[in-house]
Amino acid sequence: MYTLDDFDFDLPEDLIALRPMRPRQASKMLVANGGIVDATVSNLPDFLRAGDLLVFNNTKVIPARLSGQRFRESAHGSGVSHIEVNLIERISADTWMSLAKPAKRLKVGDVIRFDDLAAAVVMKNGGEVTLTFDQTGQALDRGIKAVGAMPLPPYIASKRPADAQDMDDYQTVFAKQTGAVAAPTASLHFDGELLARLAKMGVNSTEVTLHVGAGTFLPVKVVNIEEHKMHSEWGEVSLEAAKQINKTLMAGGRIIPVGTTALRLIETAAVTVGEIAPWVGDTDIFIRPGYDFKIADGLMTNFHLPKSTLMMLVSALIGYDKVKQIYAHAIDNGYRFFSYGDSSLLFKK
Repeated sequence: MYTLDDFDFDLPEDLIALRPMRPRQASKMLVANGGIVDATVSNLPDFLRAGDLLVFNNTKVIPARLSGQRFRESAHGSGVSHIEVNLIERISADTWMSLAKPAKRLKVGDVIRFDDLAAAVVMKNGGEVTLTFDQTGQALDRGIKAVGAMPLPPYIASKRPADAQDMDDYQTVFAKQTGAVAAPTASLHFDGELLARLAKMGVNSTEVTLHVGAGTFLPVKVVNIEEHKMHSEWGEVSLEAAKQINKTLMAGGRIIPVGTTALRLIETAAVTVGEIAPWVGDTDIFIRPGYDFKIADGLMTNFHLPKSTLMMLVSALIGYDKVKQIYAHAIDNGYRFFSYGDSSLLFKK
């Protein structure tokens, strides 16, 4: 029985990446397939073979961090407060659930103005605030894009503000389906040149969609990890993606999801060992040691936060002791950690 402390480790702060490597495929890549090999993402074709299938998450991150002013009229005159908002879940065409800071300055009925966009507070529960905007549908999407900043993870946002460079850096080259409020960061290492080299050598790829939510950064608060309840995220495995995955499995190729989001989704859509079906809905699958994988043969992923469910997922795939070994190796060898950090290619034990 594992406890939360089993997934803790000490990380030197200077190994937390605040910017990605350029070009994208220049990041270091630790390969674990029995032993440990130090490589770079540009070397990825050396560790794959014709007939393998990479599964990418094609979700598109919205610039969900909004900075605005709350205006309120009272008997004592008008008051203005600066409010930071992170959109976390769309409720309807004009309404979003959000996290507001400082939420204590907001009450139901208040209006927050973000340049040309305005939103009314229609519900409040602690730091969670439901906002109804004065635009709807695609017009609201355009408004958010115009005024928003990329929702960088807290461990980056606390060190520097998001800027124009993040609009490119924090988005994958194949992002299509708008709806994520955090990036599927393992895919940030890919560019057109690397994708072309992989295709030329016979490594295939397919795309699924999982809209990464803000819950990906929420800490685990229970000591016994079996008691943890995962946040849910919306995803879809299309008929075409399911066909490609099943065809690869039948032909003996390996299924390598790029990122924990893609892995969680294809395991959610699994019918049985070696078979997947089209799927759409909300998934809260929690993959931890003891889980029996049905589809994935490996995983390409970044290095994760201590005590996170992602550490638990990786431990389920390659073994707890192996994870301890590769994380110690990564720290000793100066690998860069977290969303903008280096990569690893891990094959199932």
